[in-house]
Amino acid sequence: MDVKQEAMRMHEEWRGKIEVCSRVEVKDSKALSLAYTPGVAEPCLAIQKDPEKSFSLTRRWNMVAVVTDGSAILGLGNIGPEAGMPVMEGKCVLFKEFAGVDAFPLCIKTQDVDELVRTIYLLSGSFGGINLEDISAPRCFEVERRLKELCDIPVFHDDQHGTAIIVGAAVLNALKVVHKDISKIHCVINGAGSAGIAIAKHLMKLGLKDLILCDKFGIICEDMENLNPAHQEMSQVTNREHLHGELKDALKGADLFIGVSGPGVLKPDMIKAMAEKPIVFPMANPVPEIMPDEALKAGAAVVGTGRSDFPNQINNVLAFPGIFRGALDVRARDINDEMKLAASKALADLVPAEELSSEYILPKAFDPRVGKAVAKAVAEAARKSGVARI
Repeated sequence: MDVKQEAMRMHEEWRGKIEVCSRVEVKDSKALSLAYTPGVAEPCLAIQKDPEKSFSLTRRWNMVAVVTDGSAILGLGNIGPEAGMPVMEGKCVLFKEFAGVDAFPLCIKTQDVDELVRTIYLLSGSFGGINLEDISAPRCFEVERRLKELCDIPVFHDDQHGTAIIVGAAVLNALKVVHKDISKIHCVINGAGSAGIAIAKHLMKLGLKDLILCDKFGIICEDMENLNPAHQEMSQVTNREHLHGELKDALKGADLFIGVSGPGVLKPDMIKAMAEKPIVFPMANPVPEIMPDEALKAGAAVVGTGRSDFPNQINNVLAFPGIFRGALDVRARDINDEMKLAASKALADLVPAEELSSEYILPKAFDPRVGKAVAKAVAEAARKSGVARI
């Protein structure tokens, strides 16, 4: 039985991967009076006077909503909110298992930006944070931007920022292996959707200066026609030499390739045309832009993928549980750039210099240090940047 058959069998057996468990025993009338009426009126009135007390008098302080509209589920595409529920439940399991965060799936039956924003905002008073998941680009940018303006709790699109944070950590350590400076390298990102654009922005904040974005139409340049707003914004700060052409043209002399696109688009000859000791991160799942063994054979010095069956897995589970743990612990109003950068650096620092190698640039997903280290770094950055409330 392969993993697909086994997963199907287990989902039929589990009948859901999460459940609601009471933290209070109600076995007599006194317990009922304390947990419910009449005693419950007192915390209600206290919260009416000061809504901030909803964090100390309810489970809101530890509760995250995992929200999707079903439009970009796990590489499967626009399969709808109900079909996205197994993924959202799985995400909630990871929140709990890796960081002790209670998370609840909300699969919303609309793909209208206005309705989606309004619905999530109206529900936000029940949660300490919002994790947006599998919402297609470019709508995801607008949904997140507007919710961050409306909500006084963190709103985080994991497909964008979780991916960017892990890639940032991987790049920092891979550059140590090949002895290159992030401010002096030439980077090419193939795939200019939500993840590609977020990775680009995050790496530039880490010090990257020379960057080209490519999509299915080729190299993104500011004189291209019909660019969407997100691509137009990025065209103003990337590809400063105004190069035109395809991926193979962008990769000539490049030090770093990051793929968030599709299978098989990176050819061995393209790697051979890159700079000495190139770093190659083909992250398309389940089939990457090039298989790691092919990339190494073509001359790649360091290779990382999204797969668990090769070294250097670039896996979002390294980031989002600890990020929300840290944000919730200080009751942050936002997850800002300072917190994201701190998370990348904390992850990179978990690999000691004496252990760093071409096959070990990131801590493993089950390394017990990860969640705590990320949470601590995020909480400290939240306090320093002024978004923490406690």
